[in-house]
Parts: sequence; C-alpha cells; structure tokens
Amino acid sequence: MTMERKISKLYKLDDASWMRHASPWSVWTRNTVLPLLVLAFWSRIWLGWWAAIPVALAVLWGIVNPHVFAAPKSFSHWASKCVLGERVWLNRDQVPVPAYHRRAPHILSTVAAIGSLFVIAGVVQLHLWMTLFGSVLIYAGKLWFLDRMVWLYEDMKEHPAYREWVRN
Repeated sequence: MTMERKISKLYKLDDASWMRHASPWSVWTRNTVLPLLVLAFWSRIWLGWWAAIPVALAVLWGIVNPHVFAAPKSFSHWASKCVLGERVWLNRDQVPVPAYHRRAPHILSTVAAIGSLFVIAGVVQLHLWMTLFGSVLIYAGKLWFLDRMVWLYEDMKEHPAYREWVRN
C-alpha cells in the first residue's frame, strides 16, 4: 500500500470524495490550509492556549475540504486533472506508472517536506522569514508535484482502470 493511499484513508477519501475533491474549488481552496495553520499556531502569542481553537478549525478545514464541494461537470480543468493524477499516483502499486513519472514526485514531495521542517521551526521560534521560506518550499514542491500529476493523468487516462473518469 502506498503512503498516499494511507493518507487518503486517513482523510476518508472514497471514490465519491475523490470526485468532489476534483472540483477546482476544492483544489484551490485547499491551498488556504497552510496559511491558516501557520496563523493559528502563531496566534498563541495573542491567544495563549485559546489558540487551540483556530488550530482545530484549520485542521478541520483541511479534513473536510475534499468533501464539501460538488464533483465537477467536466474534468478538463488543470486542477481537476491534478486530483485525478494524484489518484493514479497513489494507485501505482496496482497499476504501474511509466518509468519517467516515478522520480519527480518523490523529489518534489521531499522539497515540500523540507519546507515543512522550516515552517515548523519558524512557527516554533516565531521567525517570520524562516516560516515564509518554508512555505515557499512547500508550495513550490506541491504545485510542481500537482503539475506532474496532470502530466501523469494525461499519460494514463486511457488505461482501462481510469477510462471511466474521463468526462468532457
């Protein structure tokens, strides 16, 4: 089982949820989770332990986001293809992906993970530039990863396992 499949189970993403998450609204609003979390943790300066409330709300938003938007009528949007590509990627243990798609997602996920370390350290130390630098690494890694997922989806969409996803 891929790590991505384990994460999708944690978020309770079934087929219907994945289709809802393929809404461009879901993809783009999901990008608000990181700044909301950073601000929520940073708010401990002003709110003390009450900062747990905005932290919980930001985490809740990250959990419910893939479930709250309607499935798109078309998967022709870049953002929709990102999500479908992520599904192809998490399924790579069952349906192998082409060799030229196997390295970049790992590298880009590592870039985002390194960014996470900077964000965590920056938030703990209340160091704005470290937090911002880490956020840039996270977004650069994740958005480039998503762009690679579009490419992967385009290459794999005619596979019998994925053909049913294609809508115009």
